[in-house]
Amino acid sequence: MKQLLPFLLLGLCAGAALADEPPATPRFDQRQENQQQRVDQGATSGALTEREAARLDAQQEHLQSAEDRAKSDGVVTRKERAALHHRQDHASGNIYRKKHNRR
Repeated sequence: MKQLLPFLLLGLCAGAALADEPPATPRFDQRQENQQQRVDQGATSGALTEREAARLDAQQEHLQSAEDRAKSDGVVTRKERAALHHRQDHASGNIYRKKHNRR
């Protein structure tokens, strides 16, 4: 029993540390990063005006806030995840339209 005690304590500490972390949303985070890069690239290349880039940046910030709210209770439900992805789809379309509007 003495030999198992350190492993049990280590397991309890690791479990407690993991419980404090918010739920992971790696696909959402990767899409968020890709969309931000698209906005930055459009602003750099001149495909986006300053105003368009600012509005798209604000939309990305709203998406991040929505993700933070979904994670706030410690669980991102299937419905919340679907809503986040739907909002990202909409934002992605906005980025495409603004980058290709011949301005």
